[in-house]
Amino acid sequence: MKRLPLDLSHPMAQLGLYTLAALSLVTLLHALSADRIRGNQRANLLNTLATLLPADSFDNDLMEDAIRLQDDRLGRPEPLTVYRARRQGRPVAAILTTVAPDGYNGNITLLVAVRHDAVLSGVRVLEHHETPGLGDRVELAKSHWILSFAGHSLNDPPEARWGVRRDGGAFDQFTGATVTPRAVVHAVHESLRVFRDRRDEIFAMPRSASEPRP
Repeated sequence: MKRLPLDLSHPMAQLGLYTLAALSLVTLLHALSADRIRGNQRANLLNTLATLLPADSFDNDLMEDAIRLQDDRLGRPEPLTVYRARRQGRPVAAILTTVAPDGYNGNITLLVAVRHDAVLSGVRVLEHHETPGLGDRVELAKSHWILSFAGHSLNDPPEARWGVRRDGGAFDQFTGATVTPRAVVHAVHESLRVFRDRRDEIFAMPRSASEPRP
């Protein structure tokens, strides 16, 4: 079959070229934006990890010594990332990624740092969609409420009091917003249970071969 020569002066041919160029530009911009977003997310993750453990308490690379752990109590059916801190090869702490699926406006992604002795080193929020001025006070930038978890364990308070005060628990809720802190307290409690039940496994698992992600 004889192929006809392409007439670039024809309006339809020019329209096709313009469309192709526009699609190529959009694809390029999308790729650049995706790389920038991933870079920003990684930087935010590193900064958040650094606030959860004293810098002199471990000597390994948390991003390198990470695993993927599947446990429904962490709020998702798929494996989530756990970052392991060690000093001279000895386990120091694990930072579990966990999701509170019952926030007021959906998932609240958390990092829960648990020392090897099963005491909380700290908790931080990585992502949420809670209401500004109410539920968003789970952010450290908005209030110090999230700092109240440090130093607690499954025995302090007793497990029956792992809840917000409105439910008879030991943790404060926000004025006008109970759903969000209730969801976070529950997620942190479940993370402690996972660590209690799987601590040895967490530190023994071979590190993940892929780039760690929440």
